Amino acid sequence: MSAPHDTWQWQEPGTAWRGIGIYHVTLTVTSRQPVLGSLVIPDNDPKQARVDILPLGKALLDCQRQVSVYHPEIQILHYCLMPDHLHAIWYVKRKMPKGILSAVRGFWQGAKKAADTIPLSSITPNTIRQNLQERVFTEMPFVRPMGQRRQLPATIRYLDMNPQRLATKRLMPGFFRVQEGIEIAGRTYRGIGNAALLQAARYAPVHVRRTMVEEAVHGDGSRLRDYMNGCVLAARKGAVMVSPFISDKEKEVMVVLLAEEHPIIYIADNGFRDYYKPSTGLFDAVAAGRVLILSPWEYDPSKRHVTRPECVAMNQMAEEICSLSDPPAIGA
Repeated sequence: MSAPHDTWQWQEPGTAWRGIGIYHVTLTVTSRQPVLGSLVIPDNDPKQARVDILPLGKALLDCQRQVSVYHPEIQILHYCLMPDHLHAIWYVKRKMPKGILSAVRGFWQGAKKAADTIPLSSITPNTIRQNLQERVFTEMPFVRPMGQRRQLPATIRYLDMNPQRLATKRLMPGFFRVQEGIEIAGRTYRGIGNAALLQAARYAPVHVRRTMVEEAVHGDGSRLRDYMNGCVLAARKGAVMVSPFISDKEKEVMVVLLAEEHPIIYIADNGFRDYYKPSTGLFDAVAAGRVLILSPWEYDPSKRHVTRPECVAMNQMAEEICSLSDPPAIGA
């Protein structure tokens, strides 16, 4: 659902939390119980999926509407109510006296009070009510500043696709279930996606070397162009392409591979958190069985950037997977 979009400014350095900016706010139900809405999938078609709002979900949205009443500096730009959580994008139009966290805390307190007025036993099984115990929202909402202009349309698309992604996971649970103990060349991975891709006849890595990029920067892009084209040609000939897809050029190759619906094995630099969903670009390909995401690491919620040693390690992992077959030669 959208609210009217006005002209806004973006966060200036040092103004986060108190100044003008865009924030992604997420409030989750205790134990992830589906008490806010019911997922409906007409004709078992995920693209038609919607969430029918339950009384507690309506009360939560009413609380969110009150945010702009108590804090006129805030405009609700967009939101998506799911069965067990609410995603919202809040725009702070001018500097706030106490900051965005104070407003979020007030919203949270209002949501908890509203939950106390809803007879959950009338809309959920007793087992869910017991699991919820005394409170529905025991943790404060998660707040993420959005400091770059391009983040807003991407986040809006992410919110709008939530019902479709949940429907896809329910209709095809196997590919989205974390698989433990996948052993390859002496390493143990966890994975999401189609593990049958590890039985392919041919593999090839996607690893754009820095020297190729430097040559292109200095005017000779032939080796880089031939290599990137060669990766796509190898996929067209039946090779499963394997890579952490770290660099911009490797990501460009991945975009083409996904667009042409070729299978890939993606090495991830972090593990899989609870309720993990692949990124928007990978999600449909995972559902279709064309992607396997592997990671040897446990999930680290504090991780923000991939390190140089991790890049080297992941490229080595891709080479080890490709050693399962005799990969074709690619590029120059």
